Amino acid sequence: MSYNREKFDQAIWKTVSGIKKGRVMSYGTVARVSGFPRHARMVSRAMGRSVEPLPWYRVVRSNHTLAFEVDSETYRKQRRLLEEEGVKFIKGKVTPVELKDEVDLDKLLWGTEV
Repeated sequence: MSYNREKFDQAIWKTVSGIKKGRVMSYGTVARVSGFPRHARMVSRAMGRSVEPLPWYRVVRSNHTLAFEVDSETYRKQRRLLEEEGVKFIKGKVTPVELKDEVDLDKLLWGTEV
């Protein structure tokens, strides 16, 4: 599937910005909700290209783990930010109750809440 990188990036940024506080979404779900299924590996690149701050730390792997090395500063920062929002971890994984495809689609797509 060919795609327009600018359109892809904008869609990813909008989806990531819509993830509610205290919730997380997998890279694959971000891609799917953004209209680009099967493009999960490109999500982090799009987030890295954003000039506006994004809640990047709310995006995790599909196996419920963080995408950074456990001993890295970035891993510790992501985990701290999630825990500050009330996300719980069990054995290094986001608990299933926290791993939800929770994004306000009405607000995301139409700019308003219903």
